[in-house]
Parts: sequence; C-alpha cells; structure tokens
Amino acid sequence: MKNTREPASAPPSPVSFTEALRYWLKLGFISFGGPAGQIAIMHQDLVQNRRWISERRFLHALNYCMLLPGPEATQLATYIGWMMHKTRGGIAAGVLFVLPSLFILIGLSWIYMTYGQVPAVAGFLYGIKPAVTAIVVFAAYRIGSRALKNAALWSIAAIAFIAIFALKLPFPYIVLAAGVAGYLGGRYAPEQFAIGGGHAAADTSYGPALIDDSTPTPPHAKFSWARVGRVCACAAVLWCGAMALLYTRYGWDATLTQMGWFFTKAALLTFGGAYAVLPYVYQGGVEQFQWLTATQMIDGLALGETTPGPLIMVVTFVGFVGGWTKEIFGPHHLFTGATLAALVVTYFTFLPSFIFIFLGGPLIESTHGNLKFTAPLSAITAAVVGVILNLAVFFAYHVLWPQGFSENFEWLAALLGAAACIALFRFKAGIIPVIVACGAAGLVYTLVKPLLSA
Repeated sequence: MKNTREPASAPPSPVSFTEALRYWLKLGFISFGGPAGQIAIMHQDLVQNRRWISERRFLHALNYCMLLPGPEATQLATYIGWMMHKTRGGIAAGVLFVLPSLFILIGLSWIYMTYGQVPAVAGFLYGIKPAVTAIVVFAAYRIGSRALKNAALWSIAAIAFIAIFALKLPFPYIVLAAGVAGYLGGRYAPEQFAIGGGHAAADTSYGPALIDDSTPTPPHAKFSWARVGRVCACAAVLWCGAMALLYTRYGWDATLTQMGWFFTKAALLTFGGAYAVLPYVYQGGVEQFQWLTATQMIDGLALGETTPGPLIMVVTFVGFVGGWTKEIFGPHHLFTGATLAALVVTYFTFLPSFIFIFLGGPLIESTHGNLKFTAPLSAITAAVVGVILNLAVFFAYHVLWPQGFSENFEWLAALLGAAACIALFRFKAGIIPVIVACGAAGLVYTLVKPLLSA
C-alpha cells in the first residue's frame, strides 16, 4: 500500500521569486484578523502546508519581530521573504503585505469622512466597536496559547499586565524587565524558556522544510560590518531625504512634517506590535495634535479590522482624517491632502520595520540555536500578551462607557461584545463574519431605535 506520508520525507522543491511574489500578494488580500490572525495564516501556509520554513525557525523569527517596535506580522513576512530571496524578497514580502490594505483604507476613510454621519453608516460602526474589543481579547488568547507554555511565562504576562494597567509603566521598561527575566531564566531554568516548547511533536508531522532547523544560514543572511554600513546608509538616505523634502516644502510646524516626525517616533519607541502601539498613537493623534477625535480613532480601528493587512494600518486612517481635518491643501482639495497625509504616515511608520529586519536579521539568524539569546525573546513575547490584554480593557472602557463612568452604560454594546466573544472562542467563527454580524445588528438597532421611541 502506498505511503501517503512519503512526500513529507523530503523538503519541498525550491521556491522561485515569482512564486513567492504571487503568495505575498495573495497574503496581502487575505490577511484578516489583526496580528494574531495574520501570524496564524502564515504559520498554516508556510510551516504546515508549504513547508517553506520549520516551526522552530518560524517561532524564532516571530519572537525577534515581537521584540521589535512596529507591526510584527509585517516584519515576520519581511523576514521570511528576506531569508528566501535576499533583500528583494524581503522588500517584496513587506510591501505586498501592506499595499492592498493601503488603497482599501484610503477608500474607506474617504467614505467615512464623507458619509460617516449618515445614520446607516453610524449604526454599522456602532455595532463593529464591541466586536473589535472581542477580537483584541481573542488576539491575546491566540498569541498567549502559542507563547505561554508554562507557569513562568504566564507569570511574566500577568506581571506585564499589572505593570502597564495599574502602575502605568512605559512599555519599553516592561520589555527590558522581561528580557532580563528571560536571560536569568535561560541560565537557571532553561527548560522554562526554550523556544518551541511543546511543538516538537508538531515539527515531525509537518516534514522537512526548505528552511529547516538544521539548514545553514545562507550567505546573504550572515553578519558583516560592511553589510551593516550599507543598510545604515540606505536608511539614512530614505528617512532623511523624505524628512528634508517635507521640511523644505512645508516647514517644520506643518501637519505633514509633524506627521512624519511623530510616526517615526511611534515606529521607533513603541514595542509589542500593532496592539501595543495604538495607545501611543491615540495619545498623540487625539490628545496632542488633535488630528482626530477619540470616537474617530475607535472607528478607524474598526475599519482596520475589516480590511486585510496589518492592523497598524489604522495609522493610514489617522493620517487621512488628520489631513482632511487640517485641510492641508485647503477646503477645496480635501481628498488630495488627506491622501498625501495617509501616504506620508504609512511611509514613516513602515520604513523602520524594513531597516530592523535587514539590519538585525543576520544577528538573529546566528542565535536560533542559542538559548541565552532565545530565552529573553520568549519572555518578551509573554510580556506582550499582558500588554495586548491591557489594550482590550482600554477599548472596552471606551465602547461600554463612551462618555465616561459617570454616564450611561451601553448595554447593547456589551451584549454584542459578549456575542462576539462566544462566536470567536466557542464556535471558532471567522473575524469578518463576526464583524459583519455585529455591524448589521448595530445598523438595525440604529434604524429601529427612533421608531421605538416615537
């Protein structure tokens, strides 16, 4: 009888750059569900089905991307593309992962600013908001189920949540503390901090991968000071050139220039991926610069959840609304100014992600079998779970008490959020059906409410 497992006894055939391009473009259109959903899609496609990369190498790259500031799913795609097809592969993977959602969000942002006060649109957004809160909770669960393999890592996640929720400690300090804890844990309790714990059995079921556990680091991914110099020079040209253009054309205090500077800081100073960066963007975009309101920020996150691509693409919405609100090209060119602002924000948000991968990737590749380097990454990933849970609490407050604790509690929003949680956790429903169902319920409620009160 033929052995049906025989094809998995050898690595798959080498993947051409054209074939990889087709996959990364497809991923850009199907990558719904925020970071957790996108990472799950890549894991299923690239580790289980296509076997382009092994489980342990995938998790090692993921933990590095979790450590970096910026969108971890985009960085993970860039990392894998770079490993497979050098710099052009990394650029292609990262750009195609983002490009579809960029154009979709610009279109949705225009609809929102033009027709957002229409009752039907407002009602749909009302229903989406509690669904978004449930999705963030689900994201914490999905990442936690993969990262929190024992009591030590669970404890780190819990401490991280308390530190950011109750003590209001900055996330970089939490990352640093988790890294130190992981380093010490790797020395004194190495079995608690080994990457891939609990995945050994899964590794054997997938079969050998193109980039397997024992695959040597390819020449282009090896560290060299000359390569560091080239990457730094390119980064300086790309960032300084863009900032110089904005400064000379519009001045330092102009909205576009300030957006470029603020989102550069957001990309460099905020850790833990999209969910961790959102409170910082909220603070700057809503409170400091007043590019948009708190309600618009949550609406933007709702739109971001309904589109493919990384969740941090909500910054495209922030840029579009800010450019529209500030009328940077005058009241007669709102769409043009808003679109340019969206492009500026997106560029400065994602540029550091590519630089981090091309600059740090060779160092990380040299450590994938070294526990003293992987243990801190495991601990940092655990801390990120606590931060994501904190963000869920942040959103729940604004959805259930939009006017503050002293005002009315939104019972319908609570019921929709509970229903979304049941659908996600109990029935394994997809992200998009949950969002559409909650949005439809909000739409019906908004249209029927005036009739009931009449």
